[in-house]
Amino acid sequence: MLKRIAAAVVITIILTVGGMPGASAQQPMSSGQQASGQSGWTFNFAPYLWFANINTDLNLNLPPDLGGIVSASSSVGFGDVISHLNLAFMGAADARYGRFSVLTDLIYLNVGGTPSQFKTVNFPNHPAIPVQAGVNSSQGFNLQATIWTLAGGYTLVQGGWGNFDLIAGFRLLQTNTRINYSLDISIEGPRGNGATFGGVGSVSGIDHIWNGIGGFRGRVRIGDNGLFIPYYFDIGAGGSNLTWQISSGIGYHTRLADLTLTYRYISFSQDGAVQRLAIKGPMLMATFVF
Repeated sequence: MLKRIAAAVVITIILTVGGMPGASAQQPMSSGQQASGQSGWTFNFAPYLWFANINTDLNLNLPPDLGGIVSASSSVGFGDVISHLNLAFMGAADARYGRFSVLTDLIYLNVGGTPSQFKTVNFPNHPAIPVQAGVNSSQGFNLQATIWTLAGGYTLVQGGWGNFDLIAGFRLLQTNTRINYSLDISIEGPRGNGATFGGVGSVSGIDHIWNGIGGFRGRVRIGDNGLFIPYYFDIGAGGSNLTWQISSGIGYHTRLADLTLTYRYISFSQDGAVQRLAIKGPMLMATFVF
């Protein structure tokens, strides 16, 4: 765990030091303001570290001979995310011409073997059967998630104080979930074929969900000392009943890059294998213009 945290910190330091001298940086997820002294097209790239907690509610299909679903939940802190992390990528980018901009943000997470708990077993036209916590002798929750946001923006208001951009676009949520379990129970299915749920096995589900989103982003400068407050919000629906995202915090403009520390929260609610997904926590970002 410590080695992975150290490696992430080293990568962030290398990216920060390696920024382009003399460039004024922007922050794709919370600014979108034209860099001072720039004309024509400007581009930026912003790698970040998100010290996130992941909360999920799941409805996973039981084997075909049983039918029905099993509901489960998982709440994973940042320490568990790091210790069970197989692979991750997080980054944002922005392109701007005058008041118009295009922004994108990509998150990929592959986490395996984190704690989870079954809640109920649900057969069609039958009452839900609760699964007591004491019988969950061993469970490993595996999550592969891709969250991709692409949106266009327009700077509605800007000045020496900062800027306010309207944005509209879409967001993709793609998940592949699996729970490996060992249960001290045996629940017989309603089909009379002898199939049971319990013992050792696994259940899984896949989601591929598109949503339209709209919102705003920008920053407010704090005096002439390089400090600013970034902000970002979007909300939408489509494949999800609701998805929304919000972030804000504090930033500092340097000759090499804009450095920001924000708190970010993104949420999905839908009818699928993943019923609810919430990722939240502090985020450290370095933004470079070229």
